[in-house]
Amino acid sequence: MGIPAWVWFTVAAVAGVAGFALLATDRAQRTARNRERRRWAALRGWQFEETDHVLPTRWESGAIAYYGAGVAKDVVAGSTFTADGRRQVYVLDHETGGKVNSVLVGVRCRRALPVVVELWLPSVPFQRDQMPDLLGPVGSRYAFVSELPAARKLINPDLVDAAEEIGADVTVVWLENDWVLAAAPPGSTPARLERLLRDLGELADVVDPFDADDESDTGGEVHRPQFGRKQ
Repeated sequence: MGIPAWVWFTVAAVAGVAGFALLATDRAQRTARNRERRRWAALRGWQFEETDHVLPTRWESGAIAYYGAGVAKDVVAGSTFTADGRRQVYVLDHETGGKVNSVLVGVRCRRALPVVVELWLPSVPFQRDQMPDLLGPVGSRYAFVSELPAARKLINPDLVDAAEEIGADVTVVWLENDWVLAAAPPGSTPARLERLLRDLGELADVVDPFDADDESDTGGEVHRPQFGRKQ
């Protein structure tokens, strides 16, 4: 005896309702995060943009290399003060394949660094087709670098201490060109992102200290955010 048609209809209806409920919940969460991020930007006097397709392409390492360039959602751009002056910052939801995989936070240095350094938690399956060279443990993280000699000169006890302060919820911290970046969990609150910005600012001060005698140093210059432009 076959299963009555009404049973299949009921199963399909229940599945449809469940799917709709999940979609509605996800949309509500996204809307709430959008409002929260927008309010945070307004309180700080920073700029907010819902979507930016170009911004993630300015970086190629760390979480970008692992997940792909993707799309930047709920983007906040502005500047913040560190011990060595004011620095440009970005905060964005990094979305690939329609799913937010992390919240990327970046603090800009005054000058480009000579090497790419990726600091991954050992618990993260960070392997990909083209990995940088393994340098070894740096504090509680593993360092992968684009050039071993340059990385050994850059990584000192102050850098290790600053990286250790960032927290175990951040899967990867990386240095690329004139940026210090980190990947925080999706849904990270403004309070958590504020702390992460402070920690990244301290790391930026370590790798990019202010030098009053360096004529190329821009000092306290405010970098004006420009959405969608690769600088």
